[in-house]
Amino acid sequence: MSVHDVSSSMVVVAVDVGKNTVALSVTDDHRRRLLGPVGFAMTRVGLAATVARIGEVVPASAVVKVGIEAAGHYHQPLMVPSSWPLGWELLELNPGHVTEQRRVQGRRRVKTDAIDLEAITELVLAGHGTRVTDRARVIGELTARVAHRTRRIEARTALKNQLLGQLDRAFPGLTLALPDVLATKVGRLVATRFADPARLAGLGEIRFIRFAGTRGLRVRRPVAARLVAAARDALPTRDAAVAREVLAADLALLKVLDEQVSTVEDQIAVLLPDSPFMPLTSVPGWAVVRAGSYGAAVGDPDRWPGPRQIYRASGLSPMQYESAGKRRDGAISREGNATLRRALIQLGIGLWLNDPAAKTYATSLRARGKRGGVIACALANRANRIAYALVRDQTCYDPDRWTQED
Repeated sequence: MSVHDVSSSMVVVAVDVGKNTVALSVTDDHRRRLLGPVGFAMTRVGLAATVARIGEVVPASAVVKVGIEAAGHYHQPLMVPSSWPLGWELLELNPGHVTEQRRVQGRRRVKTDAIDLEAITELVLAGHGTRVTDRARVIGELTARVAHRTRRIEARTALKNQLLGQLDRAFPGLTLALPDVLATKVGRLVATRFADPARLAGLGEIRFIRFAGTRGLRVRRPVAARLVAAARDALPTRDAAVAREVLAADLALLKVLDEQVSTVEDQIAVLLPDSPFMPLTSVPGWAVVRAGSYGAAVGDPDRWPGPRQIYRASGLSPMQYESAGKRRDGAISREGNATLRRALIQLGIGLWLNDPAAKTYATSLRARGKRGGVIACALANRANRIAYALVRDQTCYDPDRWTQED
């Protein structure tokens, strides 16, 4: 590779990450290729050797920006600023934006490493990308804990769906008497101890109430009557015996998942006071889980210029179409971080259910004919502005201030 004699004001290092390898190119702001595309193994030695090659072709006075396309967790080893030379700016790019840039270049259906590198370069030259900083240890740990909780919640939800299928085989009609079986203590008791409806039918209402009472559970007479009646009306199924065995194993696994979720929530509660996101818990409806989820999705708050950038990065901004003086707004773009989007929606729901000013705002939107999804996005936007201000100023929530700004 020959060295170009250039005096660029900016140089873009485009990085496309695979599972174990990396493709890279170096381009100046006049779109002259200085190096690459080259590939190297994603190791300390491979990166160091490639950085040395970049140093041979980049002028000492140039501003170097490294654009890395987000690729699940594969790109994480390269997202540490200290792994790159001091003074180089590290930017994370949305893969959806890279795909769109390929379309702009007329290559929507052509995907190669070289084309992706060109798209990444164009995005960085246009000023796109989220700046990556050396975040505090507590933010990194908070992110890991929240991700762990999310995975356990997803596994628990899938397991509950399977459990309901086994319950329908073992105890037909139970969900008619108790619609949300696994979300109630009495439902858990029936699923655990009375998966065979014949046992519950033989026990009767009074004895079932006493049985629950000895285990610290108070069951009202009408509930017990419905459950016993459902047990007596239950039709036998051929797979009932094996379904009860599978049900018992799944209930044991569900208990483990519940314990793990509770443990990680306790860990998040310990981490929050040492993070910049503790002021969020002063907002009605925002407890440890919602505040922690927001903190994990936002990361280092100093990398965001303002709340608009966070909201846009979440993909909650509406699609827009304007032509010949006519404008039409569509649904949300969804071109952003899904984790951040869910976190903002959850903050908005917390406000909607608990904050008087937010309830009034939501009521006014509904009176204007807005649908639930639109209201949820509007509350997420409000929550985003509040959260950003509280984290920036490290102050507690003042409802009077936000009521006045409506």
